[in-house]
Amino acid sequence: SNIYTQVQSAVAGTERIFQLVDEPVEQKDVPGAQPLPPVVGRVVLNHVNFAYNADDAKPDFVLHDINLTVEPGQTIAFVGETGAGKSTLISLIPRFYDVTSGKVTIDGYNVHDVTLASLRKQIGLVQQDTYLFSGSVADNLRYGRLDATDEEVEAAAKTASAHDFIMTLPQGYKTILGERGSGLSQGQRQLLAFARTVLAGTRILILDEATSSIDTRTEELIQEALKRLLKGRTSFVIAHRLSTIRDATTVIVIDKGQIAESGTHEELLARNGKYADLYHRQFPR
Repeated sequence: SNIYTQVQSAVAGTERIFQLVDEPVEQKDVPGAQPLPPVVGRVVLNHVNFAYNADDAKPDFVLHDINLTVEPGQTIAFVGETGAGKSTLISLIPRFYDVTSGKVTIDGYNVHDVTLASLRKQIGLVQQDTYLFSGSVADNLRYGRLDATDEEVEAAAKTASAHDFIMTLPQGYKTILGERGSGLSQGQRQLLAFARTVLAGTRILILDEATSSIDTRTEELIQEALKRLLKGRTSFVIAHRLSTIRDATTVIVIDKGQIAESGTHEELLARNGKYADLYHRQFPR
């Protein structure tokens, strides 16, 4: 039960992934909320506007008329300057915040009208700073699915390119991690987060790629794992890796809370607009 308590606190910790304001408002189920059935993963944002101070007489909108249709299995890579609204936008899908106007639907269900537990259970979250609790590697991986067998845990770790490094730890999967995964590199923590998401088996994935430098070998493992992780899932990525951007179904440039450009990596480069400018600054020739 101690592990269960820690797992519950870790689940609560996922809401800290998008710390967009100092004290985010905790959402609650609306009266009459229904469970979201198992989803295929079609996500639609329809005329979405958002302001943190929506109740003020003059709200400061940080997202303006966002319209986006994402088919099951597609990968959307969001790029843009810091503060453009990327994190705010993806935080509306698991309903960490409610839209000010417009709506977000998954498989036609308005996320506002379904229970939070059933919604968030079907969305995998991988943040820049992976939340790990004090406990074994296996228990950390199970936090998205407490009933997973040892074989399922190991299979997920292999899919996420994490198995080999786990086996170098003193007691493999039974190795006790320090609070927040102290002793592991950021790259290793991210691989564990991927394994956790694979094990949870969600159809929708939200990923905020880490920006800090990672050693070349771990970077290769992460890129391999990412390809497997994104395959077949509807994925929303705040992208910092060129490989992720190139492989995305659609790249969306967010600028001042609006969709400034969208298309494939090649299409946007050819347009020579905001994306090309961002790209050449981030990846100089």
